[in-house]
Amino acid sequence: MAIKRRNSLPVSVGKIIIGGDFPIRIQSMTNTATSDVDATVKQILELVDAGSELVRVTVQDNHFAEAVPQIKKRLLAERCDVPLIGDFHFNGHLLLQRYPECAEALDKFRINPGNVGIGDAHDKNFMAFAELAIKFGKPVRIGVNAGSLDQRMLTRLMDENNKSQPDKRKSAEEIKVEAMAASALDSAAMAENYGLAPNKIILSAKVSKVPELIAAYEKLAGLCEYPLHLGLTEAGIGTKGIVASTAGLSYLLQRGIGDTVRVSLTPGPSTPRTEEVKVAQQILQSNGLRSFMPTVTSCPGCGRTTSKVFQEIAEQITLFLEQKTPEWKAKGYDGVEHMTVAVMGCIVNGPGESRDANIGLSLPGSGEDPVSPVFVDGIQAAKLKGPERIEQFKKMIEGYVEKKYSFQKTI
Repeated sequence: MAIKRRNSLPVSVGKIIIGGDFPIRIQSMTNTATSDVDATVKQILELVDAGSELVRVTVQDNHFAEAVPQIKKRLLAERCDVPLIGDFHFNGHLLLQRYPECAEALDKFRINPGNVGIGDAHDKNFMAFAELAIKFGKPVRIGVNAGSLDQRMLTRLMDENNKSQPDKRKSAEEIKVEAMAASALDSAAMAENYGLAPNKIILSAKVSKVPELIAAYEKLAGLCEYPLHLGLTEAGIGTKGIVASTAGLSYLLQRGIGDTVRVSLTPGPSTPRTEEVKVAQQILQSNGLRSFMPTVTSCPGCGRTTSKVFQEIAEQITLFLEQKTPEWKAKGYDGVEHMTVAVMGCIVNGPGESRDANIGLSLPGSGEDPVSPVFVDGIQAAKLKGPERIEQFKKMIEGYVEKKYSFQKTI
């Protein structure tokens, strides 16, 4: 089923266009000190190689700002033109004024309206930031965070709520959601009043709790046409972070809400930063919005699957496809990312799933060395057995790719 996406204005960020009818983009963020040019460049290249289409870096002080042009130069020398986003809090307007080379090197500025000053200083600092974006021709993401809300906005909404009838008063969570949406929209309107074009503005309203995230973005989606950047502020570590991100983002994406996504995982000691990119890809692919690599369908196993053979095959074929897909794409094999490969472990669903895949292998589910029928486009094409089975199946996959997708390239 096709998802009808919400109407949004297209915004150019470097070589990438966000919003409109363009693909939902994947963004990531470095966790290196930006002042460490070598480490930051290395991590950006890793994130891009994993599939990140935009990368955000922290710009928190003079040393970080001075490093940004060097980082950009090094990336271009590596033939990497990924759009770089500068993440500014508190002093962004000062750093951009002080370091115009930093402003030029960045492709987008990110500002949190809750962190640009208090009282009159807020509007003055925000105006300076907007004027700098105009001067350098850069788009801006106005990123509201629940943990650093505009206190004027929050106080006003709380006062209004307290004055309402008891039976009409809203919960603290509802007030928080209203304040986030109102802060983002008021800030966007303020930026436009200062001269920033509507097609230079992206909004986000991030929070750590999934229900509040959904409520905030549904409210924003219904009140504006700015592109929306989705993500939890802090998703968490491991399974918790993956599940929370998947729950919140999938709900919104299925309703056509969202133009860029970031999965903000807390990396474990042995978890690469690129994990957040791979999770974002899987969320988009599982929701039928984009395809990045062939899909492996494999069963979870049950009492019928007394053999571990199908588990080993599924693991090795998944790794094989991860390694080969970039090579196939480099050859211009259009559509290979849509290919489905099945590795099934028993007779109940195995043959049916294998026939439905482009190419699938099915085991009968008993014995340590079962015969494995292979189906190609629904027709049984081979029976594999023994220790050479995995390598033979890999060769069959490669042959299928060469035949189907290299042919598509030439027609």
